[in-house]
Amino acid sequence: MNTRTRVVLADDHPIVLNGLRSLIAAEQDLELVGEASSGLEAFKIIRQKLPDVAVIDISMPELNGVLLSRRLAKEAPSVKVLILTLHEDRAYLRQAIEAGARGYLLKRSAAENLVGAMRAVVTGGLYVDPAITCHLFVSSTRQGAGLRTARMPELTDRESDVLKLVALGYTNKEIAGRLDVGIKSVETYKSRGVEKLGLKTRAELVRFASGQGWLADI
Repeated sequence: MNTRTRVVLADDHPIVLNGLRSLIAAEQDLELVGEASSGLEAFKIIRQKLPDVAVIDISMPELNGVLLSRRLAKEAPSVKVLILTLHEDRAYLRQAIEAGARGYLLKRSAAENLVGAMRAVVTGGLYVDPAITCHLFVSSTRQGAGLRTARMPELTDRESDVLKLVALGYTNKEIAGRLDVGIKSVETYKSRGVEKLGLKTRAELVRFASGQGWLADI
């Protein structure tokens, strides 16, 4: 039985496509099942192959990555979409997440982070490029408790910090390391936070995080 993660690549730059292909070929647990150089071609191939993950350039001819993500969310919801982009602007990130993409990776980071990003979205996480998440939490710190009080008066600082990291796909262990608290404390903050907000699933948390600007106020 084939247990490898099936991947489709879509990028209109041959050099980029070749580099991505090489990264996937180097991993035994990944299998490239299709390639495309335009949005419409990618849509057809993805619907035909139904891969586990589709790596999509945000700026492609005929159908851009955001519109393609939106169509796939409706017509091939089992496929996890990872957006590949040059753009670090928060507007692009917001559009991609709201369109249903599960990951947002900068092209300059692809060589180091593509494989990890694909594995993260396939296992149900939300991946945002570390270069962007760094700015996200710096921004959150600068804005301080005033923003949290205005938007979410019912959450404590720790609860909101933990939920942000959960929404971004970090594990309890990783969150504990980032916040310098115990894993059991992370579990407590998370359970209290989602209970206060009335959220039941990770997807609901991601939608809430997007609406609060956690994924876009960078």
